[in-house]
Amino acid sequence: MTSQSPRIYLYKITFEEVPYYYYGVHKERNYNEYYMGSPQTHKWVWDFYTPKKQILQFFNFTNEGWLEALKIEERLIRPVYNSDNWCLNEAYGGKFSIDVSRKNGQKTGRKMYEEKRGLFALTPEERSEIGRKTFEKGIGCFSVPPEERTKISSKVGKRNCELGIGVSGRSKEKMTEDGKKGGAKTKELGVGIFALTKEERIEIGKKSGKKSKELGTGIFALTKEERKIISSNGGKKGGSKGGKKGGRKTYELGVGLYAIPPEEKVEICRRGGKAAGKITSSQKWKCLETGFITNPGNLTKYQRKRGIDTSKRVRVS
Repeated sequence: MTSQSPRIYLYKITFEEVPYYYYGVHKERNYNEYYMGSPQTHKWVWDFYTPKKQILQFFNFTNEGWLEALKIEERLIRPVYNSDNWCLNEAYGGKFSIDVSRKNGQKTGRKMYEEKRGLFALTPEERSEIGRKTFEKGIGCFSVPPEERTKISSKVGKRNCELGIGVSGRSKEKMTEDGKKGGAKTKELGVGIFALTKEERIEIGKKSGKKSKELGTGIFALTKEERKIISSNGGKKGGSKGGKKGGRKTYELGVGLYAIPPEEKVEICRRGGKAAGKITSSQKWKCLETGFITNPGNLTKYQRKRGIDTSKRVRVS
């Protein structure tokens, strides 16, 4: 090797105007050739700002030198590519960032849906049957004890919160807005609690109230003075305090929701979801822009795919 031979080096790209940065490894074809990285996802940053390259380390121009450079590149990128918003690296060593993985997953999912492959090749009834068998045989996620599933969920939730993804990436206002939309849609479709008649809701309320009184939970977990505070505050602050106190007592006594084993809760949710699915699937709705008629779920997909406002629909049966 001469002083003018091609080189392998590890580099870092920074930008004069902003704190974005990018790590990479380059194997030259010609000595000191112009090279400023090979961006794909964030190429616009290179086009819009002024990039500068800093060579961090040179390596032997051999296969071993190339592998060593890749290892050090991975060591630099791994701690920051999912947590530092200024890092422009979206992958290292065959691993992709959460953003890229999510986008690729969405593209693959859409393609499978359009081509009716994998899960989308099955009817709702077939998918429900597979879920039921999985639960009965205790395989898949059901092979994990409830306590362990809780721990896993807690870890995932904590990680999502740290990264600001999933529900943790949405503002309180956005979640409230979506909750209102979901409630309005549930009422419109007549599913969930809205699938019950007024008389059935009243009867359930009476039974729940009677049970709460016997056990001293909910509103009955409060003293007379605390209930007065709730009334005087319009029910808002005191209600929150009372709800927490009542909820704690319900948990300690192991009654209400806490009296139901995890397996039974899963089965109840499965039965409720199946019943709601049948109600929803039997309904027919029409797109007000194109006249297309199908069930609510398919109409939503149909309208979104064509950029049509999903509120532009009317129930026809």
